Amino acid sequence: MHASTSSFPNPRPPYRLELLPVVPPFYRRARNSEVQPGELVYYGPAPTYYGIGEVVGETDEHVLVDFRGTGMFGIHEEALARRYVLPVPEDRVGLL
Repeated sequence: MHASTSSFPNPRPPYRLELLPVVPPFYRRARNSEVQPGELVYYGPAPTYYGIGEVVGETDEHVLVDFRGTGMFGIHEEALARRYVLPVPEDRVGLL
């Protein structure tokens, strides 16, 4: 049985997350992603799940992102491997 989108905490995210490019973690662009604290980022493989967030901390392998509940899952803070996190493209910021 499939869950409907209404079962998610935030079924209609406040941003137009469908405008963000989907980038799987095995793509070169994802492997080469360098994000810094304070930067706006998103979860590359599925932007609508986590939403848009700010990098608030980092280790060698992970970044801590405050998504502020902007995605379908309603996640606030999450530690993710760097290869899953991408900066929000400059040309898309005004459209979101």
